[in-house]
Amino acid sequence: MTAVLETRHLNKAFGALKATTDVTFRLERGARHALIGPNGAGKTTFINLLTGVLTPSSGEILLEGKPITSLKRESRVQRGLVRTFQINQLFGQLSVVESLALVIAERMGHGWNLMKGIGRIRGIDAEIAGLLADFGLDSVAEDRCADLPYGKQRLLEIALAIALKPRVLLMDEPAAGVPEADRQEVLSRLAALPSDVSILLIEHDMDLVFTFASRISVLVSGALFAEGTVDEIAHDPRVREVYLGGAHHD
Repeated sequence: MTAVLETRHLNKAFGALKATTDVTFRLERGARHALIGPNGAGKTTFINLLTGVLTPSSGEILLEGKPITSLKRESRVQRGLVRTFQINQLFGQLSVVESLALVIAERMGHGWNLMKGIGRIRGIDAEIAGLLADFGLDSVAEDRCADLPYGKQRLLEIALAIALKPRVLLMDEPAAGVPEADRQEVLSRLAALPSDVSILLIEHDMDLVFTFASRISVLVSGALFAEGTVDEIAHDPRVREVYLGGAHHD
């Protein structure tokens, strides 16, 4: 298997506090990989290191074999490393269509100043229509993002991430806060994400983890504690002791 995203001996310290300790990790191309861990495990710190929010104290991050450790966040996105957040990061006053158009236009290098003439960008209408259909957003296409039901907001955030055409997608609790009535739709849309996008999922809902992921890494106190297939992790007594049988919330 080919690793699309790697870390090598990654460390992050805040003064005397070691938040990430010697993490060597591989995300294989096309993977459906989950990152789990108990309270304070360092999952958010690890993702912030991957995306450039934080700078590691030492170690290396590689995307498709090329170092990105010193790159800014925007450069990592341009190279195909995209993230969704536990709390939605949406354009509240824009409609769903406008939001998708903005992201696609920015990706194409056109930018906000062309929003009024967005329909003149070749292929953009078809791409927007495809995303609306893929994520079940057709019926709310003209609605303001701030007015959407929460389940639709989560779907839109994922659609916006896919609009950036990522090679790697980091998803931070995509089903968090979604009402039970809308949950199944979110899960089914996650299952249908493009197979050529490699996905690292941070999640506390173990039903979702076991359904979605084919491989799981367990982070404890900033260090990789265990890694394996879903079956291996589910039946690892050490993991059950530190995580599965304990608290499930950050």
